[in-house]
Amino acid sequence: MTSKMQKKVALITGGASGMGLAVAAALSSHPTVDWELHLVDLNEEAGKKASSELKNAHFHKTNVTDYDSLVSAFEATWNTYQRIDFIFANAGIVERDNFYKKHDLNGPPPPPPNQLSVDINFKAVINTAHLALHYFRKSLAKNGREGSDPVLIMTASCGGLYPSEFCPMYSGSKAGIVNFHRAINVAYHHEGIRTFATCPGTIKTPLLSNEEWKAFPEKFFTPLESLVDTVVKLVDGGDIEDAKGVRKTKDQNWGLTVEVNGKNFYFRDAPEFCDANMKSMMVSTGMAAQLARIEGTASDLNR
Repeated sequence: MTSKMQKKVALITGGASGMGLAVAAALSSHPTVDWELHLVDLNEEAGKKASSELKNAHFHKTNVTDYDSLVSAFEATWNTYQRIDFIFANAGIVERDNFYKKHDLNGPPPPPPNQLSVDINFKAVINTAHLALHYFRKSLAKNGREGSDPVLIMTASCGGLYPSEFCPMYSGSKAGIVNFHRAINVAYHHEGIRTFATCPGTIKTPLLSNEEWKAFPEKFFTPLESLVDTVVKLVDGGDIEDAKGVRKTKDQNWGLTVEVNGKNFYFRDAPEFCDANMKSMMVSTGMAAQLARIEGTASDLNR
């Protein structure tokens, strides 16, 4: 006699293709969890196709740069089972314009750079994380901590750890995710939410065309399966060990920045403080020093 599989709900931005779709496919065949999948994407044709091919999948045409559009996707997801267990803030693009393009020195100032990559890669991730906190709170309030293990994973990039000179806005947006995650992970964990930032190496996804990918040597590529396996491990929880033998117990499996390269993954710590004074100053801004103030504000709001 087999036990009944646990029902969980996932919301995946950029879920119609690439890493988002691959993670959705892995969850749809999960051996112990019956995942309800909500694929959030602007590409309606790809989204409908993906949702028709995956078990328990729903598509929500969404412009992640539009807050109201994103809210609608969260609301629709919440309303299916009155819970959300996993949010994959994954939508992203690479910039197409030449940031270093020369302009006539005797002409007018150049027009502003196209910052759509920043809007999607960073601003939309901030909004997704903001909404995740709200809906995870709703889920925990309704289902209790015993029956919930909410997880937020944000897709950064190796370009967020190392500068990528040919696409500086993309690189900056991904670096923003890494530090944004390091800034919020303690506060989210305090509320029972596990968060992660993943930094994959070069993966063949629709981010670039097939012709553009041909410019990369084959040895540079990270298999899509490596990223998917890592994400599923993080979502599942439990003990986890990286390629250098650094082990995190189940209780430590949160707030991690995880670089994925080739067939391996690595935990990446924040930079060391330059000196004791800087450490003291930054620690004073940390959640350990601020929780009383935040909780006091929350209490005031609830009166």
